[in-house]
Amino acid sequence: MPWELTVGIVALVIGVAALATAVVGMRRTRQRAASRPTAAPRSGPPRTGPQIAVVVNPSKENTDRIVDTARRVCAEAALPDPLFYDTTVDDPGTGQARAALAAGADVVVAAGGDGTVRAVAEGLTGTDTPMGIVPAGTGNLLARNLDIPLADVGEAMAVVIGGRDRRIDVGRARITPVPDDGTAPGDVAPEAVTSEDVAPEGPGDEQDAHIFLVIAGLGFDAAMVADADDHLKAKMGWVAYFLAGARHLHGRRMKAQITIDDETPVAARLRSILVGNTGRLPGGITLLPDAIIDDGILDVAAIDTRGGLAGWAQLFGEVVAQGMGVQNEAKLRIGRIDHVRARHIRIDVEGGEQAQVDGDVLGRASCMESWVEPGALVVRAPA
Repeated sequence: MPWELTVGIVALVIGVAALATAVVGMRRTRQRAASRPTAAPRSGPPRTGPQIAVVVNPSKENTDRIVDTARRVCAEAALPDPLFYDTTVDDPGTGQARAALAAGADVVVAAGGDGTVRAVAEGLTGTDTPMGIVPAGTGNLLARNLDIPLADVGEAMAVVIGGRDRRIDVGRARITPVPDDGTAPGDVAPEAVTSEDVAPEGPGDEQDAHIFLVIAGLGFDAAMVADADDHLKAKMGWVAYFLAGARHLHGRRMKAQITIDDETPVAARLRSILVGNTGRLPGGITLLPDAIIDDGILDVAAIDTRGGLAGWAQLFGEVVAQGMGVQNEAKLRIGRIDHVRARHIRIDVEGGEQAQVDGDVLGRASCMESWVEPGALVVRAPA
């Protein structure tokens, strides 16, 4: 079969899948200026049982439905009225999670997208209090990997109440911003990280690092996330990332030096390098088929393509195949994805590349270091 025809078939299949997902996943985003009280008024006989707190991202379309459903489900289970905390631009959930802990919450629920989940997890990491999830975002990465219901708030709340507690690993990513590139809110100031820094596990290291629960990335994937249009994300879900990625298919390959644990650094030319805690992505894609969320190890995927669209077509085919357990053993490939495992990885990039953690853009970085904190977070998963 001519390669042009192969590319056409791949493009058609991807396009149909994208269209179907867009139709199913269309939703609107609207801002709410009003804030809710931290606790719903109590009525009827007093209830006993675990206290649930819900950290809500008020910019999501179904915020009111989340609040109403959480109250109803808790009432039906004879649990105390839930506590509610709205996120803000300045605090996307970490402070609210800690406030919920201080108020005596037994379970803290992140109700929002991946950014809200990351922020709440930051506030709960290192504690024994479980984090529940009510998905309300574009990617819902951790919820997908834990098999938490994505489309039904009631079913997600049922997991919060009746699920099991599971300890999972937490990833950390620390970047060195490109000089004169500025630092986004929450990023580390350039002088706080030097090329001599290392990131062994130990007290205090997390203070200048970003948490991730699914995947951190450097290169093509982060550029795709950075360029995704917010309006399209609200309308079309994860397909907006696919459209943004199409603009970078002919971008340059980055020059990187990669250091895995204590091994000798290796030079590479790549499109993207991903460091994952688990590997299931939207669209039925499994990028890291061997990743396990509680094995104390990070899985690394090095992605490269040459030969224009033919290389990307081969890469897409390889990603789909590996998700089905089929590996391409050919030595000469113009699109390839290679895997390695690590507890600590350092990536130095010539000229800098965009960096991201769980879909949140960190900015251009000349270096990214990542490491794992085994079993650092308790999550409420399906029984």
